[in-house]
Amino acid sequence: MMYFFKLFLLFFCSTAIVFCQEDLKNEKEDFVIAFGSCNKQNSPQPFWNEILKNNPDVFIWGGDNIYSDTEDMDVMKNNYTIQNSNPDYQKLKKNVPVTGTWDDHDYGLNDGGVEWNKKKESQQLFLDFLEVPKNDPKRTREGIYNSKIFEIEKGSIKIIVLDTRYFRSSLKKSNIEGRRYEPHQNEEGTILGKKQWEWLEKELESNYSDFVIIVSSIQFLSSEHGFETWGNFPGEVERLKSILVDKGVRNAIILSGDRHVSEFSVAKVKGLSYPLLDFTSSGLTHSYSNYKGESNKYRIGNVIAVPSFGVLKFDLDSYIVTMQVRGKNNVVLQEFKKQYSKK
Repeated sequence: MMYFFKLFLLFFCSTAIVFCQEDLKNEKEDFVIAFGSCNKQNSPQPFWNEILKNNPDVFIWGGDNIYSDTEDMDVMKNNYTIQNSNPDYQKLKKNVPVTGTWDDHDYGLNDGGVEWNKKKESQQLFLDFLEVPKNDPKRTREGIYNSKIFEIEKGSIKIIVLDTRYFRSSLKKSNIEGRRYEPHQNEEGTILGKKQWEWLEKELESNYSDFVIIVSSIQFLSSEHGFETWGNFPGEVERLKSILVDKGVRNAIILSGDRHVSEFSVAKVKGLSYPLLDFTSSGLTHSYSNYKGESNKYRIGNVIAVPSFGVLKFDLDSYIVTMQVRGKNNVVLQEFKKQYSKK
């Protein structure tokens, strides 16, 4: 009976998106990503040592790395100093490369976009925070988008960090109680802006990596909650999907933050040979403690509404990626495994 049960699991897990433990066993990992978002610099930060226990090869900030809604750049600079002086975060930086994006509260304006009059100044402070050299080309580029390929013995992982703030058009306010925004119609508005879209297309068409990790501060798939999401700009959602298909991008995974909850969202995209997954991890110091449920047609598993961080473990022999939401004492709060294609 156990033999036939395992055969069933093998078939079922290979044809559907499910939380499977029985057949997808990878006792080792070749590359580990840790990431998180929504981090108050003056609050207790319990996760840096827990993150290190997972032996990450890189840590990715997902946005709201500090909370500093201000036009006073001296105040913002001091808030970054507070974060950088955290001894446990210092320990992580000494042992693990750090990259990432920003969101509204470290951009400087709540739900802010292209209209923010201090975005050039806040960009320089963000790059200071990530210790980007003064002569780096990122210092003269508008926006903080960037990419890096991590080469390992068995293959490579490409991390593409998007900027969903610097160029983003104004949001359309909602008149419906409980909703903050409504989607634009007729492909109005932009999230990434012309230059960033052109850059992203080149990054994706030249890709040879085994996996492509796309970092977005706001959720890509979940769009029903009425707050900030790619879904407020449906044309932008379809554009990214089309590029992934047209460029033949394989094994893309989206990482997002912002919402103060953690969850997995999965969608089938016509033309992609694999389901597109958006792994949301938020927040590092605080969470949506009054969460009572909200609709997300792409959600698999449960919503984690306590502080947490995200981990992705890559096995490049089997192409299995183990994705985990981890919380206090490094406990796994939710786990999802997916086997991708080597082709």
